[in-house]
Amino acid sequence: MGEPGVSGHREGQTSADDQTALAAWLGRLQDASFERGGAAVRKAYPPHRRMSGPQLESYLERRTYAIASSTRPDGRAHAAPTLFTAYDEAIWLPTVGNAARIAHVRAHPWLALSVVEGEHDTHAAVLLEGPAHVETNAPEELWRITEMRNLGGTLAWAACWLRITPERLFSFAEHAWQDEGSGSDS
Repeated sequence: MGEPGVSGHREGQTSADDQTALAAWLGRLQDASFERGGAAVRKAYPPHRRMSGPQLESYLERRTYAIASSTRPDGRAHAAPTLFTAYDEAIWLPTVGNAARIAHVRAHPWLALSVVEGEHDTHAAVLLEGPAHVETNAPEELWRITEMRNLGGTLAWAACWLRITPERLFSFAEHAWQDEGSGSDS
């Protein structure tokens, strides 16, 4: 784990435990999502193209930004890039105080997050969605982890956090992405 990344840290656990816990949670979430998904979802995301729990963990650890999709109070869609961190079985988005998506989440407490990379034979994607809430306080450790993910950049701009408790997770990875060491940049 050379880069700062995603953490599911809880007091008393080691880094190896965190990785295992995060991978297990992501794997369980994806399995449950596909069990509830219909035939079209299973066809679009065949089992041999899905990421494993450890691949999901590694991918989300490497990726720092995602596209967050919310619903405006009038029902129109809104999408914007965002920094994110997986922490304590949730996805956290630091947010400026006047961000449009704060009002969106208050009006429609649900977010979808898309984390995509590559093109054609090397593309991969993780899609998460679930209930979201505006949090005015976040654990100090989450701040530290997210600053590390932001290459040490301060989060002084973050007035609040959007916390997504994913109910659905779908992943897709083309063969070439999987063959290149799970898309690793290192």
